[in-house]
Amino acid sequence: MAEFTPAAVKPTVGVEALDALDIHVGTIERVEDVPRSDKLMKLTVNFGDHSRTILAGIKKERENPREIEGRQALFVVNLEPRKMASEISEGMLFDIGHADALTPVLSVPERPVPNGTRAG
Repeated sequence: MAEFTPAAVKPTVGVEALDALDIHVGTIERVEDVPRSDKLMKLTVNFGDHSRTILAGIKKERENPREIEGRQALFVVNLEPRKMASEISEGMLFDIGHADALTPVLSVPERPVPNGTRAG
């Protein structure tokens, strides 16, 4: 494996900052192109009692972004909705590697759990 230097540790925060994030498991049911963006893909994510549209910058990170359809992953679900490339994103994919300049991978549960299960 190639030499790796992780990103610097961010400044210390109180536990209340972590408690403010609401991270849930969801199943990615559909991955669609966002026509006016060269990096965004539109994910339809099932959280058990509801589905959400979440935009993720994975278009150039994967040869086939649709390969993650049917996979569970972690999502931050209590961010304010954000308009990007004329679409509204209702959360954020919680992936691993981007800050370290690695090709990101999904942050996934060890084994399948019910959609909507809270992390932390």
